[in-house]
Amino acid sequence: MRDILEAVADGSLSPAEAEVRLSGYATTDAGRFDAARETRRGVPEAILAEGKTPDETATLAVAAVETSGRALVTRADTAHAEAVADALPDADIDRDARAKTVVAAAPDFERPDLDATVAIATGGTSDAEAAGEAAAVLREMGVDVERIEDVGVAHLGRVLDNLDTLREADVVVVAAGREGALPTVVAGLVDTPVIGLPVSTGYGHGGDGEAAVLGMLQSCTVLSAVNVDAGYIAGAQAGLIARAVSDARDDDA
Repeated sequence: MRDILEAVADGSLSPAEAEVRLSGYATTDAGRFDAARETRRGVPEAILAEGKTPDETATLAVAAVETSGRALVTRADTAHAEAVADALPDADIDRDARAKTVVAAAPDFERPDLDATVAIATGGTSDAEAAGEAAAVLREMGVDVERIEDVGVAHLGRVLDNLDTLREADVVVVAAGREGALPTVVAGLVDTPVIGLPVSTGYGHGGDGEAAVLGMLQSCTVLSAVNVDAGYIAGAQAGLIARAVSDARDDDA
């Protein structure tokens, strides 16, 4: 502890960084940022912008960059994204407006580099938002991502045309709305872990994602399912599996 206090005193360590080393999180006016999550859990902490003001989101993003080198913001609208960019003028900003994600990284930040690939397939274009959130998490975990768009079960030929890519991936995330059938079909065709990501697309009874998640939970093929629109969770879970695959390959090398 004395070393940390002396580092703060001589300016080589900020108070926020010192707090993280002592408690594992940084305290701000907008809340506490779990800066140790990636070290503790292997998954980068995300700042959920939904329900937060742009200023609150930016405050937490600054704390994230200061203490972990990078901020990953999810469910961010234009105002959130602009506030983060304004608060971090020297950061490298990567925004996906469709997925509503913003990544702000310090210029010297180095992402992990895993020897693993995750394929992300969508049933339709409307599923791209949740799928993009999963992809953002995976990229920040250092995973190679293969996107396969609009291959829903209304025409099975679209899935079969991409079967080689699906089978070559180490993990597959499948985002689908409506009845959520695509993950079941894919899981019956590949020998790798499949994570179903139900999406709240569709209309009428069950169109809010309820039919999709129930269909995945009742799948007769082997797959896992996350909650509706939970792109971050699907990406993080796939990333943890991919990291185990990468570690195994390193051990065999």
